[in-house]
Amino acid sequence: MAVLAAATLGGGWLWLRDAPVVAVNDVWVTGISGPDAPAIRAALTDAAHDMTTLHVRPDALRTAVSPFPIVKDLRVETDFPHGMRIAVIEHDAVAAVDIDGARVPVAADGTLLRGRPAGARLVTLQIPSANGGGRLTSRRGRAAVAVMGAAPQGLRPYVQGIQFGPDGMRVTLRNGPLLEFGDGARARAKWIAAARVLGDPRGAGASYLDVRIPERPVAGRFNDSGQETPVDGQPSPDPAAQAPTAEGQAMVEGQ
Repeated sequence: MAVLAAATLGGGWLWLRDAPVVAVNDVWVTGISGPDAPAIRAALTDAAHDMTTLHVRPDALRTAVSPFPIVKDLRVETDFPHGMRIAVIEHDAVAAVDIDGARVPVAADGTLLRGRPAGARLVTLQIPSANGGGRLTSRRGRAAVAVMGAAPQGLRPYVQGIQFGPDGMRVTLRNGPLLEFGDGARARAKWIAAARVLGDPRGAGASYLDVRIPERPVAGRFNDSGQETPVDGQPSPDPAAQAPTAEGQAMVEGQ
């Protein structure tokens, strides 16, 4: 008898969760912007109308917006008996890359945000732009955009470029020192260290800032031998001339 009751209840639940009495009729989509917004809203609304508030299928919603690279994720809530709220989490463009002569914005995970304008404040990184499936595929390209994604919002507009050398990445700042960044590990901690030194009067006038060990950032000056600060499209200075002078060395610890 108990088995029969359980089977009856189970069957009743399976019927109820897909029943018209709990069908999704009202859909609210938030968090979208830009030229794709109407199409994204329509795709999500159509997909949601095939669901009920007791049987939400997030994978079906994500599939519906898969043609739109700007969509990073979705947050779904139901409003019983007929409502569904979908919050769209958009990718944040952290830089631009050149693809076939056009500037294409790119997210921190390497997703190419095709169809979106690349704002003038986005740095165009001179990095390998090979891509597949709508994402950067080169190791250096992925590393560079990940570093840009870790940068504080207030510093991103000052980045002029990222170079790769024997000791890792170098980040060129507009009207600021060259950042010796090293590899992409602990990128957020390195940017925090850089921001603290840049805001410290003791680091004023530095030609370079080494944040490869973020707990011990080092600010200093290049030897006065006429070498140029590296920028995209120009040769790097002789590594032998990059040691700081005794007078120009500044160590900032614990900041």
